[in-house]
Amino acid sequence: MALFRVDHGLAVSVVNPAQIHAFGQAELSRTKTDKSDAKRIARFCLSQRPLLWQPPPPAVRQLQALVRRLESLLEMRQMEKNRLDGADPTVRPSIDTGLATLDAEIAATQKRIREHIDHDPDLRQRRDLLYTIPGLGNATIPVLLATLGEVHRFENARSVAAFAGLSPKEHQSGKWKGHTRLSKTGDALLRKALYLPAIVAWRHNPLIRAFCERLKAQGKKGKLIVGAAMRKRLVLAYGVLKSGRPFDPNYALAS
Repeated sequence: MALFRVDHGLAVSVVNPAQIHAFGQAELSRTKTDKSDAKRIARFCLSQRPLLWQPPPPAVRQLQALVRRLESLLEMRQMEKNRLDGADPTVRPSIDTGLATLDAEIAATQKRIREHIDHDPDLRQRRDLLYTIPGLGNATIPVLLATLGEVHRFENARSVAAFAGLSPKEHQSGKWKGHTRLSKTGDALLRKALYLPAIVAWRHNPLIRAFCERLKAQGKKGKLIVGAAMRKRLVLAYGVLKSGRPFDPNYALAS
């Protein structure tokens, strides 16, 4: 929809709905109709002046479509596997056939993603940079390339962490201090792609393991440490892509 409007000469901003909701709460607005929502969005745009959205290049848009399709296929396969557990023998052959079809589609889509990146010089260069970061592989890198797009649109590492919903959300009032959680208001697919690699890196990557152990020594809990490891890997990827230079473990350790 955003691309359609830009193609027709309209100015477009893509804003997280949570920002509009928070803006409405700040106005103490209780009315909830299509008309009131439209007025609230207009007031938000007038007062906040959100940045205009620039569509990503066609190669990135095509990669986004392929990555989303792969994610849908993986979800469908998991649903079929769940149905297989305890399924009546009468329907098991049908489920097995569906799983075989999905396996073939997943493999074909993964191949298309690899070929698409291989055939685009810019995507190929950025993929090769991300490969220099230990632990990033074929499952995570296409998602990073598709979701981050042009990294120079992010002002700094904090903004890219916020984009992914990996910024810490603290609850504190006076002397009372509640739990710190991830905001989770950003790109869910990107967080999902970073989750399992972060757990593996905690166990096997010396850089991430040292980082996680420092947090553990400070009394941080498991989920928060995993979230911090996800954010660390995302920031490393952002730094490599923005600088255009391969991963430097010495620099990463110093930072």
